Amino acid sequence: MDITRFDAAPAYQAPGHTDMHMLRLQGREAGPSDTMWLGVSHILPGGGTTLDASGVEKMYVVLDGEVTISNGSETVTLKPWDSCRIAPHEGRQLSNRTNRIATVLLCMPLA
Repeated sequence: MDITRFDAAPAYQAPGHTDMHMLRLQGREAGPSDTMWLGVSHILPGGGTTLDASGVEKMYVVLDGEVTISNGSETVTLKPWDSCRIAPHEGRQLSNRTNRIATVLLCMPLA
């Protein structure tokens, strides 16, 4: 069993992410993982990501606040406990269009 305490979760940076604080909860620098990693992102009001695609599947769960997600042709707003799957090579852009901090859980396979 591998435990990562939230207070000790390592922060990380990712290109194309603005006004976001991201923590690795499992995998990569947070500890061993064979197939995936888990992170949490706090998105400040007006913050988010650029529209970008990667070769891996991504799954998001909104834990608090509201997050608008676009794949370039469809845009939806997710509220707490709503989730979204982004397929490999599908574009994705996250944004916080509210005045509250939004918190999102992210699960991705190791590339």
